[in-house]
Amino acid sequence: MNEKSEAALQFAKKYLEDLLSFFGLNTDVYTTSEDNEVIEMSVPSTHLNGFLIGQRGETLRSLQFLVASALKAGDYAICRVNIDVADYKKQRSEHLAKQAEDWIKEVKASGEPMDLKPMNAADRRTVHKVAADYGVASESSGEGADRHIVLKPTSG
Repeated sequence: MNEKSEAALQFAKKYLEDLLSFFGLNTDVYTTSEDNEVIEMSVPSTHLNGFLIGQRGETLRSLQFLVASALKAGDYAICRVNIDVADYKKQRSEHLAKQAEDWIKEVKASGEPMDLKPMNAADRRTVHKVAADYGVASESSGEGADRHIVLKPTSG
């Protein structure tokens, strides 16, 4: 990791820890960047998990936005941030992948396309990956909050 990337990691870590301390949570945030493009931040499980995650992860996405905005304002080398609290995103992704397998089986059995409910970008990425792994075509459709995935059976 180069010096500029390391500076971005240190800044993001301190920024998030300071933000959390504002809410009375003094904890150590684990920070990495394997590809020098996205800073992965992990907040350990605490009594404030529900508060930090928010409804369907909205507060978590807001925290990501704040940290990413601060990095951009500071002109740091890495400005993309992914924050997870108590492995919420990891568990959600695993659950969604299992659900996607069921949807894919249904599409394969019926031979008909299936429109899924609208979901955020991270959830869509998970479903696209599972669909690709199972040989089913998937595409995102719609705009903004209505953006959703359409699963389509492949011929052959």
